[in-house]
Amino acid sequence: MHQHFTFNQRLSIDLPTIKKDWEAFSSIEQQQILVHWETIRGKIPDRIKSIEVLINRKQEELSNESDFETSCKLNHEIAELASQINELWLWFRTGQDVTLKGHY
Repeated sequence: MHQHFTFNQRLSIDLPTIKKDWEAFSSIEQQQILVHWETIRGKIPDRIKSIEVLINRKQEELSNESDFETSCKLNHEIAELASQINELWLWFRTGQDVTLKGHY
């Protein structure tokens, strides 16, 4: 099953890497892939919450920072973390579409 997923370092989750048409999989394989994806997808909100905690810490640091270069670095880190959250939500929502299609 794990051959259909690859760990994404930036997002810290496995992402689907399906290398053939969905219809080429048997219905059992499709179901196994969907179940595995649902397990991963179910962890996305927790991953987002942990990133939000990091953002809040960095925003606190930023509000107390007087050094311009350090402030720029913190702003960049916050933007990167926010980008990760955005991408995780996209994967979470994409999963809903795949799951709904997979059950019909």
